[in-house]
Amino acid sequence: MLALLLLLQGPVAAAAPDSLPQITLAEALQRAAQLDPNYVSALGQVDNAAWARRNAFAAFILPAVTVSVNAQRSNPLGFLFAGDTFFVVKTTWQGQLTARYDLFLGGQKFAELSRSAAELEGAHAGELRQRFATALLTESDYYAVLQNAELDHVARERLRRAQEQLTVARARVSSGAAVQTDSLNLRLEFTRAQVGVLKQESALRVARLELGRRVGAAGPVDAAPLDTVAAPELPLSLAEAISQAARQGPEYRTAAANERAASAAYRAELGNFLPHASLTFNAFSFDTAFFPSLRHQTSFSLGVSFPIWNGGQRELALSRARVAKDIASARRDDLDRAVQHDVSAAYDAYVTSRASAELAQEGLVVARESFRVQQTRYQSGATTILDLLDAEVNLSQAEADLVQARYGTRLALAGLESILGKRLFTDKGPQ
Repeated sequence: MLALLLLLQGPVAAAAPDSLPQITLAEALQRAAQLDPNYVSALGQVDNAAWARRNAFAAFILPAVTVSVNAQRSNPLGFLFAGDTFFVVKTTWQGQLTARYDLFLGGQKFAELSRSAAELEGAHAGELRQRFATALLTESDYYAVLQNAELDHVARERLRRAQEQLTVARARVSSGAAVQTDSLNLRLEFTRAQVGVLKQESALRVARLELGRRVGAAGPVDAAPLDTVAAPELPLSLAEAISQAARQGPEYRTAAANERAASAAYRAELGNFLPHASLTFNAFSFDTAFFPSLRHQTSFSLGVSFPIWNGGQRELALSRARVAKDIASARRDDLDRAVQHDVSAAYDAYVTSRASAELAQEGLVVARESFRVQQTRYQSGATTILDLLDAEVNLSQAEADLVQARYGTRLALAGLESILGKRLFTDKGPQ
């Protein structure tokens, strides 16, 4: 029996904290944002949208300019007439400058300004949305490490208590104060506690590996402990949260920006049914030397075109733009209807988790006192082993419930912050 106890005690001794690299929550959030492919893509979309906005402004001010130089070598020699002069040449150079400015494109320039502005705003909102989505995943992994570490401690405490009670039961059985089944029941509880320790060790290892992957480490990473003070009340009411989410929530801002961009694209396609006017300047130089100066010719031209039929391509493009506009509008309307549900669910999840943590704290106090009483009564022979086992299981469950409720509250807060697009408290570093 002693050998069995020493064998079962092995995992407890081997579970001393490893010398793993440790990271704080603020550091994890910062590193994860730099590594998440979705967030990197969102940053790239902002850069692309910014350049599209610059191009839309430049089209109002600057013409499209093209410079070209062409060298031609003849074999045999060629002949060149320039006014009254006759040349025999082998190599000729031509230089050309063309500048084109679109005077009227059926309102497409203004539509492009509106579209690029909407896309830039949507890109910024998408970057914010993805930043909080990455933060939510990172916090989930971070809290998983802390939660499993505390649950591992709970499992080891259960194993320790089971071992102590088994020792007491064996002594009482040997003295004749208890029956053999007391010892057997406590051996079963001891075995279950050992299995619980093994499971929590595995869960903790996996959680540390996942956190390491999230922050770009080659192996497992441990999470720095957080404070265990009670979660504070939210600094805004449910109505204020719904109003802020509808006004500045990144998901809702993205949907509204996409609708405006789709509407602008539709107006741009309508411009293809109107006449287009453009002004073109062309300068041409010709010579036998590299810098052509023998002959110069310049011209200005004003062109007006009115497309009549191009095989239905305009109509097809207009139909596609209208469908995209309708889809974007439907998505924005759907999110407007869903904002109250989404925010209420996230808000209530935090309030409920916070209340559950407070109740779990009270339940833990009751469970500890109940276990102490049952332990004393069993040692004095005033109760049965089943009552003691029930108190032991209830204590372990109360400890686990408190751990899960605390980190569930933190995760619920992260979910609400993701919807609102803002930090409600300042314990996670900069936004």
